[in-house]
Amino acid sequence: MNDGKIYKQILKRIQEKGGLAFTVIDPPNQEPVTSGKLAKVAEEAGIDAIAVGGSVGAQGELLDNTILQIKENCSLPVILFPGNIASISKHADAIYFMSMLNSLDPYYITGAQIASSYPLKKTGLEIIPTSYIIVEPGRAVGWVGRAQPIPRELPYLAGITALAGEYMGSRLAILESGGGADTPAPKEMIAYTKKLIDIPLLIAGGVKNDKYAYECIKAGADIIHVGTAVENTSTDFSKAKDLMKKLAIAVSKAGKEKQ
Repeated sequence: MNDGKIYKQILKRIQEKGGLAFTVIDPPNQEPVTSGKLAKVAEEAGIDAIAVGGSVGAQGELLDNTILQIKENCSLPVILFPGNIASISKHADAIYFMSMLNSLDPYYITGAQIASSYPLKKTGLEIIPTSYIIVEPGRAVGWVGRAQPIPRELPYLAGITALAGEYMGSRLAILESGGGADTPAPKEMIAYTKKLIDIPLLIAGGVKNDKYAYECIKAGADIIHVGTAVENTSTDFSKAKDLMKKLAIAVSKAGKEKQ
């Protein structure tokens, strides 16, 4: 499978900037119109892409309407971040086709992928094969996915898991601490993992402020997700924009220092 337009764009932006910031918008957590407004301020704040999804409720008409509102209000790439096999919408640009490599349940490693493959092919969405690796505490996603979370004090386990994923064909690796985690994956884990792999490394969960965003990129990450912190602004769009602008600036600063 050849790399698609969105993935090539991500690689180009990483090369240019050294680090990217994506805002996660989870449809069940706000109305579609609110999602559109958040996407607009995200683009104005310097965010690089919008990831849509994350929870099991992101599906159907709500998912479609959310993406349509985002598309209407901003020109950033929209990438599906699926919480289940129903989190598919033809209106997005691409999808993280994720395999939870450290799940104890084969469903989350290959089963969901098999079940969703043909429906995805019919949508024409760009597929980004993605290794999804759960790091302690894991929170809801770890519980739902029956993961054996990577212990935070054992960076090499995250590294070799990501390396295995790359060898199996992944074009992106995500270290996920879980939505609402207190902190993201440790800096030592990020650094160790990035030294082993040649594909982009994305850090999700716990990136709640510009300090963590800077530290993740400086340690070696290529992309950070921020979701819960933006949701917690409670539709105060000025506050959301200020937060995302600080995150974008921190990521850009770390990216330049890293290059």
